[in-house]
Amino acid sequence: MKHPHIYIMANNKNTTLYIGVTSKLPQRVYQYKLKITSGFTSKYNLTKLVYFQSFENIYDAISREKQLESWRREWKKN
Repeated sequence: MKHPHIYIMANNKNTTLYIGVTSKLPQRVYQYKLKITSGFTSKYNLTKLVYFQSFENIYDAISREKQLESWRREWKKN
């Protein structure tokens, strides 16, 4: 059984961040690194996984994602 994860992707200089939720973290990071998916992560070259956290259920993961998205940028970078 796969557990949901929240994750933060960044560019090489850590100047742009993206927060997401997935139950297939290795696959998702691979897609970003190879720029298989078009969108925000490809546009801003977000290929570096800088943080992830596992959860027992999707509801807790989404709740944590929303919490992180509401944080100020300086807190996310630390």
